[in-house]
Amino acid sequence: MAQSTPEWLYRHPTSARAGNPRRISFGADYNPEQWPREVWDEDMRLMKQADVDVVSIAIFSWARLQPAEDRWDFAWLDELMDLLAKAGIGADLATATASPPAWLAAQHPEILPVTENGTVLSPGGRQHWRPTSPVFREHALTLVRTLAERYGGHPALVAWHVNNELGCHNLYDYSDDAARAFRVWLHRRYGTVEELNRAWSTDFWSQRYQDFDQILPPRTAAAFPNPAQQLDFHRFSSNALKQHFIAERDVLRGLTPEVPVTTNFMVVGETKGMNFADWAEELDFVANDHYRLPVENSQEELSFSAAITSGLAQGEPWFLMEHSTSAVNWQPINRPKRSGELQRDSLAHVAHGADAVCYFQWRQSAGGAEKYHSAMVPHAGEDSRLYRSVVKLGQTLRRLDPVAGSRRRPAQVALLMDWESWWTSELDSHPTEDLRYRPELFGWWLALLDTGVRADVVQSRQDFSGYDMVIAPVLHMVPAALQKRLEQYVASGGHLVTTFFSGTVDQDDRVWLGGYPGALRELLGIRVEEFSPLLRDESVTLDDGSTGRLWSEPVDVADDVVVLRRYRGGDLDGRAAITRREHGSGSAAYVSTQLDTMGRSSILRELLRHTEVVAEVPASLRGRIEITRRTGDAGDFLFIINRTDEVLDISEFEGHDLIGADQGSKTLAARGVAVLREVP
Repeated sequence: MAQSTPEWLYRHPTSARAGNPRRISFGADYNPEQWPREVWDEDMRLMKQADVDVVSIAIFSWARLQPAEDRWDFAWLDELMDLLAKAGIGADLATATASPPAWLAAQHPEILPVTENGTVLSPGGRQHWRPTSPVFREHALTLVRTLAERYGGHPALVAWHVNNELGCHNLYDYSDDAARAFRVWLHRRYGTVEELNRAWSTDFWSQRYQDFDQILPPRTAAAFPNPAQQLDFHRFSSNALKQHFIAERDVLRGLTPEVPVTTNFMVVGETKGMNFADWAEELDFVANDHYRLPVENSQEELSFSAAITSGLAQGEPWFLMEHSTSAVNWQPINRPKRSGELQRDSLAHVAHGADAVCYFQWRQSAGGAEKYHSAMVPHAGEDSRLYRSVVKLGQTLRRLDPVAGSRRRPAQVALLMDWESWWTSELDSHPTEDLRYRPELFGWWLALLDTGVRADVVQSRQDFSGYDMVIAPVLHMVPAALQKRLEQYVASGGHLVTTFFSGTVDQDDRVWLGGYPGALRELLGIRVEEFSPLLRDESVTLDDGSTGRLWSEPVDVADDVVVLRRYRGGDLDGRAAITRREHGSGSAAYVSTQLDTMGRSSILRELLRHTEVVAEVPASLRGRIEITRRTGDAGDFLFIINRTDEVLDISEFEGHDLIGADQGSKTLAARGVAVLREVP
């Protein structure tokens, strides 16, 4: 990352001018252009009342800023920036390139994205632009340059917000522009068409190419598109969006080198198309948007996503750019948050390293597609439960200012996440179409929570050598370099846990031959000749009574391998299901089926006994709370998050609660959070 500390935090007018210490920032996307001018003054009053100190502005304002190609209108934004500066509120100023204006699409329809079956997407929604369009890029950078020249020295400006949620709606474009850019990218990657033919295994189905000009994106075809071609198109599409970010960023850095630049990631649920592990180092500070999903364990999914974001930020503080105060508008049924969840959600992100808590949006829209999306000021206005909760959260964050600038304290266990394994494991024409990569990682995250063990989420490209245990579920793609790093990790005393469909292919999606799990076969001391995926109504039973679904395997083991669990009943009766092999001063364990919650927790507790990992949650509270730790110049901080609807006794933890209403209380409210400053 370009900056090890996100100095945006300390540049906002309130702190910078008063010389105040670091603080946890609070704010939202702010869209005053949707409202009459008289509402703006009320907004400033209400923001100060809620202790808002940063807002993201002009995100979807291109049509306002540039009503025509030869006409600009900055009067409203000039006034807004001056209002914010006067109120002591920092502006995270967007480059406004997320959605082009109607005139641009009308004059240049060649900027519009094309689907894999050739449909040209029309304006009328948002993000209707091709990441590889030279025409769009030219107009976008003109806008960026104009904004930087006008506002680069404005006292309200604290950061640049490039575009918005890059790739949310226009990740995969199959246009002729994309085809040309894809060929250039492939030429740079492979050098020669002969090397591409080898990597793509094009002798299969007579797909061999004689020239790069013959290659197209994986458009709709008569049968399965080439899987390596699909993989490279994933890589290319993510990179194309990253390059657009870099193009805007470089204009901004050239004109305003002292102002940090970011964009908002979307680390949440199944959003996988943008390889944020590849993007993170290009940002001056990491920012993320997260929304609660209507799934089981939604609170834990929030924490998991926050932990991924913290890993992308390499433990440094990051910016929660968007989340919701209550209901969203885009789910099939949009339920409001329950009492306590607004604060718990926000503080869970802070627990995992966020030094800003921001929402979409400040004032709930009266019209448009997101008018039923909650905001800090709802349709009901100032006199509402929701706004009062927002004000209370602002007060709570002020009590957490000592936490600002601190790092997330490293854990002893790492969950290893690999973006390209995510992509490749879910391609078509596989043993089962039901495998989903992220839920398998999440299952192990839940097992760690239930055993009271803190964990970090670390990207496979990062250094994981300092962890006592590394859990790498469905590590499907293992290039030779990663294979060597994993072997060295175990030989040096680390304890690796991996699962089915791991080590199967190399970086070109070509199978490691000789038996599964391919690249990890020798390290694990096992060999599988054939996968045995399960039907949707099938399950297998292990000899400890736990259940496996989705997948099973006939595992052959070497003499030095210990079988920890065996299959019971069925065709695999008595065969090894979970194994462990000591290697060097460490060990490598293998899980050949998708375990249920009991099975994961049980085997995890057994494997942890061979490590020096310490469960930090008392036995009476395991499965009921999550803890995280941050450490910095102001001390060490323990966050305790109540995962239940019950009041819990947390008297076994020591320290002063920074946010508890009763500082002498040792109970944690239902869906509550405690933040203890630990005694040295």
